[in-house]
Amino acid sequence: MRTPVAIVGAGPAGLMLSHLLAQAGIASVVLESRSREYVEHRVRAGVLEHATARLLAETGVGERMRREGLVHRGIDIRFDGALHRIDFERLVGRTITVYGQQEVVKDLIAARLAAGGDIRFECEDVRVAGFEGNAPRVAFVRAGRAEEIECDFIAGCDGFHGVCRESIPAGRLERFERAYPFAWLGVLASAAPAREELVYAHHDRGFALFSMRSPTVTRLYLQVPPDEDMAAWPDARLWDELRTRLAQEGDWHPNEGPILEKGITPMRSFVAEPMQCGRLFLAGDAAHIVPPTGAKGLNLAMRDVRVLSAALERFHRARDESGLAAYSRTCLKHVWRAEHFSWWMTAMLHRFPDNDPFQRRLQRSQLEYVVSSEAAAASLAENYVGYDG
Repeated sequence: MRTPVAIVGAGPAGLMLSHLLAQAGIASVVLESRSREYVEHRVRAGVLEHATARLLAETGVGERMRREGLVHRGIDIRFDGALHRIDFERLVGRTITVYGQQEVVKDLIAARLAAGGDIRFECEDVRVAGFEGNAPRVAFVRAGRAEEIECDFIAGCDGFHGVCRESIPAGRLERFERAYPFAWLGVLASAAPAREELVYAHHDRGFALFSMRSPTVTRLYLQVPPDEDMAAWPDARLWDELRTRLAQEGDWHPNEGPILEKGITPMRSFVAEPMQCGRLFLAGDAAHIVPPTGAKGLNLAMRDVRVLSAALERFHRARDESGLAAYSRTCLKHVWRAEHFSWWMTAMLHRFPDNDPFQRRLQRSQLEYVVSSEAAAASLAENYVGYDG
């Protein structure tokens, strides 16, 4: 078969791209290696920047987000037992929305299928070819049958471990990467959130984060060594460590409840440049990874596909390739801003194993500056809710 755009990956980037293209009258096919059930229940990020929430609402897939999403007007930073609020709404006039990535995926899948969109799950052995010329194609196996799609363009939205980036010939991409000397142990608990906003905690024992996914589900994270064994963290130890690191004046602590899920996520920064090769365009985690401290991964993916969909629409309507030629340059400006902010938040809040007393004093000075300076707090707020410069 043939389609104008073949999209590899049914995560937020691929699905939103398909949705935006459909609204512009451009057909696409989305190929996903996993099942629909898997992608709809894969717990990932949960913080939507102001522009991401607006994009969902303006394109007709934000109704459930408006009903169920939790609008936050700031965050709290905790150190030395004291809590310091960064008021986004007062400082920069914008907010964030807490709404799980899997919920965004569910909403987009439902919208695409309702509109007759073509999403093919459980596609195996996906291979992309021909993108350096004028005849891109994607081959795959589905239900035991080999198939191939011819297209004008391929969008690689298949994540860090996907096939699209790795299919680009050697020497065409430059990779920038940093691995951090710690990981996050994430916990999803059936417990009502004990605060209305996120708490980022700096503690001598390591970083901790209090978050939530709904009025009945709390999301929590602990900094642990990158090679940590999950078996070393029975539930009782988890709750005890969370209470210790999140402890504040007034004896506040997160509500406890049955643990629904827990896992360890390594921390890395990664960028591949350029984000395109011929008629293959990379978006989201296929092109860049950020440590989750800055809540930027999902939001960067949405920004990428906004740029890509506009460029594809320009080509479709007027055969104007200028937007496509500028895709990587346009996106990378925002990618590196998000990379820097995520690195900065990570460096300020985590305990680095090789930090000497001098470096720890500098870290403390940075924390004190952020919570005492209006200008510093405004810079954090502007980047957190989404910098549009």
